Amino acid sequence: MKTFHSTYITVLALGILGLFSRPAMAQESPLEEDYYKIMKVSSPEGTLLEVGGLALMPNGNLGVATRRGDIFIVENPTSPRPFFRKFASGLHEILGLTYQDGSWICAQRGELTKVTDTDKDGYADKYETIYAWDISGHYHEYSFGPKVSTDGNYFVSGNVAFGNEEWWRGESRVPYRGWVMKISPDGKMEPWATGMRSPAGLGIIDGELFYTDNQGDYMASGGLWHLEKGDFTGHPAGLAWTGLAGPPFKLTAEQFDAVVDPRKIKNTYGRYIKPENVVDEEFITLFEAKEKIPSIKLPAVWLPHGIHGISNSEPLQIPKGHLGPFEGQVLVGDQGQSKIMRVMLEKVNGQYQGASIDFRAGFQSGVMRIAFGADKSLFVGETNRGWGSAGEANEGLQRMVWNNEIPFEMRTVKAMPDGFEIEFTKPVNINSAEDLASYAVQSFTYKYHPVYGSPPVNIQDNVISGVKVSADRMKVRIVVDGLRRYHIHKISLDGVRESIESHSLVHGTAYYTLNNIPEGAKLAVDELSKYNSVAEKAKQEAEAAKKAAASPKKAPVAIAAKPVAAANEVPSLEVINALLAKNTCTACHNATKRQVGPAYAEIAKRKYSNEKIVELIYNPKPENWPDYATPMAAMPQVPREEALKIAAWINSLAK
Repeated sequence: MKTFHSTYITVLALGILGLFSRPAMAQESPLEEDYYKIMKVSSPEGTLLEVGGLALMPNGNLGVATRRGDIFIVENPTSPRPFFRKFASGLHEILGLTYQDGSWICAQRGELTKVTDTDKDGYADKYETIYAWDISGHYHEYSFGPKVSTDGNYFVSGNVAFGNEEWWRGESRVPYRGWVMKISPDGKMEPWATGMRSPAGLGIIDGELFYTDNQGDYMASGGLWHLEKGDFTGHPAGLAWTGLAGPPFKLTAEQFDAVVDPRKIKNTYGRYIKPENVVDEEFITLFEAKEKIPSIKLPAVWLPHGIHGISNSEPLQIPKGHLGPFEGQVLVGDQGQSKIMRVMLEKVNGQYQGASIDFRAGFQSGVMRIAFGADKSLFVGETNRGWGSAGEANEGLQRMVWNNEIPFEMRTVKAMPDGFEIEFTKPVNINSAEDLASYAVQSFTYKYHPVYGSPPVNIQDNVISGVKVSADRMKVRIVVDGLRRYHIHKISLDGVRESIESHSLVHGTAYYTLNNIPEGAKLAVDELSKYNSVAEKAKQEAEAAKKAAASPKKAPVAIAAKPVAAANEVPSLEVINALLAKNTCTACHNATKRQVGPAYAEIAKRKYSNEKIVELIYNPKPENWPDYATPMAAMPQVPREEALKIAAWINSLAK
């Protein structure tokens, strides 16, 4: 192929690897915190900011709504000493806020409300109901919004409740729980779409409505959906109301259950049995169900559970001129992992799809709402009451400030007829970028069932058969064998390095949801680099071994047998940290502190055997931890050897 490789192979044969292949370089490379500083916004002592809504005013002041029913106006919010003024109070759990024509519009638990200061004294004196909806009183009936459509109407979404006996099963007790409603300023409501379970994040992206949902029953993982009138996004609870006048489609719960088994099975005592994940069972996927239920809307982007969040919240489009190379893309907050992801969307065959990638972690509490300030910094509203989240605080308001330096990142990932095109924020090192060993692709999907979440299934390692680097070294195209439509493709670029400093990517892995494979020309074979440093090294080692075997035999030298590690030997902390990160355990657990799930030290106190811990990883028993609102999903994909190492380490924490 290219003359470069003949020289590079010679270098490799001498045992001298380029800097880009040294694992140590990744440790020296900048991290996300080197580019994005998290700053606390000081609030008055005693103020509890369990933030449910954020909105910027035209003058740069910030509106902050709380779950406790208050609206604050924060003057000079980017200054060291912002001034908080309580504008309104007595509202019922505000989980969304927008500012419009001098008034604040917010979603309370049971209504969309307009709040106005008519006498201009700085405090609300007029509260108007725009539209009210039914509530049953169940704790989980949160209401989110509004977001303002391009035609001036409001979108509001509603959580489902849960059953009494079937406490695990989402249900819509009153209209229109599990729906998104479109509400006009004069109070007319139009049922817009259903299939939602916990639609905590509504967003307007390029003038169109999107929303995020959380993992749960019928929801394999969190994701970002493009929502059009008449869509059904997968959770069946809202189908209870499709017989009413107004809903835009007529799918019934009975028709749905005929396709997706609800697994409503009773035990010998006549009590319903909670559905659990069954390893090696026959299952249906969401895209297979869509073949029989055309109104199903697939996520534009799956946000893999435990990797890109566990309780996804607000999506926010990055405005022009903000965050440098990422303007126009989408940030998605996560309440459970207290972090923000970045999503790159594209339309293929008229349908949205794209990739998700980590952006900034380390916020002090669950990221519920985000809003850009006048200085282009990002305000982050936080809460964890009743939900649990990573971080040392229960609530708060923080601000993320970019230092205007460009990080080495994947700017975009786009689907191609034969693989993917990745554009970078900086030129890549040609040696690393033309080496197939720098890349890895794995594809998987999820089960569609009434169980809480789904493990990754149909996992397949995809062969990368070639790569082409653009002349300016800002893009690479990787040719991937066996692309699978409707699957998530994990794209790892651990070996790619930046051209000047040989830095690794700040985030080396993206997850692309491939709803459609685009048509078009595929790359020709003679355009591709097929060089693979790992394969070349293995070939040279095999040749060396072959020559050694053919040389005159010498008397064997006795070599001491390598000791075999005991089954219950506790691995080093370095090994454990890598295993916990790889298997997404850190999404919910901390060594010593309660987060979404119990601390490892608390698990150790139960004195489970290592084998029992492994069994509980594969088939969790949420009833063992009744004080935790979020049940653990089954994780049969964790290799048994790794699960045993994790179990041995957990038990080493017992005191």
